Amino acid sequence: MNATPPPKPFFCVIVVALVAVAISNLNLQAGTLTPPTPYGPVPTERQLRWHEMEFYGFVHFTVNTFTDKEWGYGDESETVFNPTDFDADQIAGVAKMAGMKGLILTCKHHDGFCLWPSKYTEHSVKNSPWKNGKGDVVKELSEACRRQGMRFGVYLSPWDRNNPNYGRPEYITYYRNQLRELLTNYGDIFTVWFDGANGGDGYYGGAREKRHIDNKVYYDWKNTWQIVRDLMPMAVMFSDVGPDVRWVGNERGIAGEPCWATIDIDGGVPGNTTADLNHGERHGTNWVPAECDVSIRPGWFYHPSEDNRVKTPAQLLDIYYHSVGRGACLNLNVPPDRRGQIHDSDIQSLKEFRRILDATFAKNLALGAKFTASNIRGNSSTFAPDNLLDGNRNTYWCTDDDVKTADLTLDLDQPVTFNVVDLRECLPLGQRVDAFAIDQWKDGQWVEFTSGTSIGNRRLLRTENVTTSKVRLRITQAAACPAIAEFGLYAGPSPLGE
Repeated sequence: MNATPPPKPFFCVIVVALVAVAISNLNLQAGTLTPPTPYGPVPTERQLRWHEMEFYGFVHFTVNTFTDKEWGYGDESETVFNPTDFDADQIAGVAKMAGMKGLILTCKHHDGFCLWPSKYTEHSVKNSPWKNGKGDVVKELSEACRRQGMRFGVYLSPWDRNNPNYGRPEYITYYRNQLRELLTNYGDIFTVWFDGANGGDGYYGGAREKRHIDNKVYYDWKNTWQIVRDLMPMAVMFSDVGPDVRWVGNERGIAGEPCWATIDIDGGVPGNTTADLNHGERHGTNWVPAECDVSIRPGWFYHPSEDNRVKTPAQLLDIYYHSVGRGACLNLNVPPDRRGQIHDSDIQSLKEFRRILDATFAKNLALGAKFTASNIRGNSSTFAPDNLLDGNRNTYWCTDDDVKTADLTLDLDQPVTFNVVDLRECLPLGQRVDAFAIDQWKDGQWVEFTSGTSIGNRRLLRTENVTTSKVRLRITQAAACPAIAEFGLYAGPSPLGE
């Protein structure tokens, strides 16, 4: 007698389950396991492009260069601006040599003088003797940057000590018109830089008085920012509250330890934040990473008296490790002199600084190492430790969802000597690691030689010389399963003269 077949619905459930298991097994074998869910706020496409730059420059240049001031009053004659041998290619070439990926020009500082022939004011290069009023610094430098394969950004001071309407509604229309000029006439703009200088004494068209504004409402930042979003959607905007990139809280180029890329700025406007800009906030609601701005000289504009006070290569190196090396971007100001070129003192310091960095990162001593991980997500090759050495920020070693502490051993085969450790997280997945430590194999046991907290875009740790044949990375605390994109060991030389 034949057995009664099972009901069809039950049979279908069994088949579906078996097929699902089979597909899951095939996916594991093929290395196509589902990636982890992003943790917390994550960067936008424009922010990811900015993160990849890491190091770019500021170019402070205006009437102050010729009056030997840092902040012009606004009553300077247009005839003051007259560089004797302006050379945008020299400026961009020096920046390229130093390793910068872009330049930001002070198109208009607080004095109100415009380095382009704005049709909305007479206080600009069009009324200067330079090139008989036919010159355009913004155009020349933007084109020079592109010839060098670099990006170009603009600074447009919200404060204007020259304009007679500053402090009145009419000035906002003027300011926005100039913003549109800069965003429509000079090609791709990678950043628009807004600072927090807002009102005080000035010329104001001859009034010579103090004018105060309520910086919470006067600029109507929401609608001013929207102009940038509409005309240059890939440009990041800088201010102390972003909205894309935040100030690091000092002008020394030093990021905090830790320096989280997240911060809570909901409803914030420039000049009114109480957040910890230097360190960020571990569980902030917005991805607003830090930019470290600093000048190679004591001042932001060129002053002849500072020619012998240029930061040394060793000082620049310290700044690099405390900015780029803590997940931020470095914005190093290199001001042109009265010729309209970078002074030789600055060039020599930048050359040696670049030599040290190039020598340091010429070879990753971890290449060729054999990896052993305490956990690999789904045992899949897609998330294996080999991804740490492929130079791709979007591939990574990752653990299973429920594994938030893990370790990774690098067997270097033979002893190597290094003094720099380089780490990156996979940024599209958010900042996941809270703490880590790194050990060397010494005298038959593991010995910790450095540790840290945040990793983010890049973490560089300088140490004394370490000679070992094995290195271990330990993720000691994480908010979600770690996703480490790169790991490097490097040997950096000392600066000349040390």
